[in-house]
Amino acid sequence: MATDWPRYPGLDGKVALVTGGSRGIGAASCRALAANGVKVAVTGRDTAAVDRVVASITDEGGRALAAPGDVTDQDALARIRASVEDELGPVEILVPFAGGQGAPAPTAGLDPARWRAVLESDLTSVFLTVHEFLPGMLRRRAGSIILMSSTAGRRPGGANAAYAAAKAGVVMFARHLAAEVGGDGVRVNCLAPSAVLNDKLGSLPAERLQRLAAAFPLGRIGEPDDIAQAVLYLASPASSWVTGATFDLTGGRVSG
Repeated sequence: MATDWPRYPGLDGKVALVTGGSRGIGAASCRALAANGVKVAVTGRDTAAVDRVVASITDEGGRALAAPGDVTDQDALARIRASVEDELGPVEILVPFAGGQGAPAPTAGLDPARWRAVLESDLTSVFLTVHEFLPGMLRRRAGSIILMSSTAGRRPGGANAAYAAAKAGVVMFARHLAAEVGGDGVRVNCLAPSAVLNDKLGSLPAERLQRLAAAFPLGRIGEPDDIAQAVLYLASPASSWVTGATFDLTGGRVSG
């Protein structure tokens, strides 16, 4: 767990669920929240990876729960919710970050089954997760929901069309939901990162990584911790007048 995370008031003792929390941006978000005193439920399909994130948090004195499962399965989500509420309490910060099916593919050759699978992974799973946890937030009249889009959902790029459509759908889902539930005390915002270092990017040749970094005005590729910083802000009362927003986390590389 990082030891230099900024401290945000009002987070200590809250409960968060992070899907896709076993690696990358999700894992960094789990650690950032835990460093601010949040009790974190870590969800992912890779049980061993989930356990490693939980151990990294508890080894630093934080509170975390392994809640593995498939977030495209509504029954699995219901079991996850029951387990988290029993062990940690009601979820107040919902971070459905599972997904990431953006590998390039020409649309003419994109198999319809692949299209459906990508939308299921990167859009429907977000709806299902929100659908499971939103009723409790509405009853308590409080909550922060932080969704994950991508630059692929903001402007045309190299990702496949299904992923771009799914991530654009996440942006509109956030805006629609924010307008719908704002009066009930629930805030909904969205993050749209550009290239962030992960296992796949890390395996590229150094020269290619340098060229990619040079394409950003800030001169580097994003790190998972960069995105986790934004999660902390949106989870906390510091953003109490922010809802329906999409934050483009792109190192200065913006569309016209």
